[in-house]
Amino acid sequence: MTLPVAVIGAGPYGLSTAAHLKARNVPTRVFGSPMVSWREHMPAGMLLKSTPVASNIDAPQPGHTLFDYCQDVGERRYESDWDAIPVETFAGYGLWFQQRLVPGLERERVVAVERRTSGSGFELKLDSGEQFAARAVVVATGLSGFAQLPPELAAAVPDGPSPGGAISHSSQHRDLSVFAGRDVVVVGAGQSALETAVLLAEAGAGAVRILARRRGAVRFGAAPDGQPPLRPDTPFGRAWSLYAFSYHADGFRHLPAPTRAFLVRRVLGPLGAWWLRERFIGRVQVTEGKHIVRARVESGRPVLTLSGDTEGPENELRADHVIAATGYRVDVAALDFLGPGLRTRLAVSAGGPRLGAGYRSSVPGLFFTGLPAAASYGPVMRFVCGTEYASPRLARAVAQL
Repeated sequence: MTLPVAVIGAGPYGLSTAAHLKARNVPTRVFGSPMVSWREHMPAGMLLKSTPVASNIDAPQPGHTLFDYCQDVGERRYESDWDAIPVETFAGYGLWFQQRLVPGLERERVVAVERRTSGSGFELKLDSGEQFAARAVVVATGLSGFAQLPPELAAAVPDGPSPGGAISHSSQHRDLSVFAGRDVVVVGAGQSALETAVLLAEAGAGAVRILARRRGAVRFGAAPDGQPPLRPDTPFGRAWSLYAFSYHADGFRHLPAPTRAFLVRRVLGPLGAWWLRERFIGRVQVTEGKHIVRARVESGRPVLTLSGDTEGPENELRADHVIAATGYRVDVAALDFLGPGLRTRLAVSAGGPRLGAGYRSSVPGLFFTGLPAAASYGPVMRFVCGTEYASPRLARAVAQL
């Protein structure tokens, strides 16, 4: 009997990988709630920073782009670099993609993966109690479990961040209207922080403030007509470096680990979208060059002790709530469905599993794609358009097992 391949995760990377595996007639079982991060962990009214051409989930056959979806359902067609895509539209596109190409998706959670005690492959257990064997496992769980909270904030909420408490993470919010009339501090300076702050202000929050460690951290990108000429086009803009990261990602894994870690952090790093500037200016207060020394909760309200980037007295900042829009950090330990035996055998480098050609990990038959693969394959793996590079190569490697 040919054992199936298990794909864990049903976001853009999981769905794209599954579609490519099925096109190769590889028996595949796919698990997860489709597009759950986009449907439940991003605020209503959010617009994608990526352009339409950078927002396609890669498929093994034509007819499954964002443009195709909009045509099929009669929605406004997003095709120009000037078009900003609502998160609701993108989530709908992902569900449409899943229904057409991965109809057998199983909306169950994988709770355990271990090596088989006899023979090759893996033993998996579902939350339904079902257990089965798979010859390969593809981990495509996206952002799940990787939300990053600064240690100073984490120390103030030992039970963890909570949307109903004093301190939360941006991934915990879908409806920001609950903060109407309340003063909110948003920690961070990337697109997530800046857009969350704008959406809070537009939803009727009281005072909304961005808190950023570096001076000059709050910046916005250039509009499409401000892109530099005479450089190659990429899904992210015109630059030779971006071209290499987008279309030659396999070479990235041969760089020294410190260089890879630096580039994953900095390339396409914190920067607001060009279309957000006008909505931001005059609505959101900005405190830059201040870092959090301590945080505490008094009578249910957060109090932040701040210090500047130069010597000077500390000062306190009080609010009704703090939202940490401080991104995500890959931690293999957070993938708790992987058994201890698997996690200890995984070679780790530059903050993620060390992957070889075809997105293979150091454990034979275990593959990673999406954000956990960024440490090996570069910053393109943080974005939907990375499915174009990753999915066909990963599917080919799995089919060769």
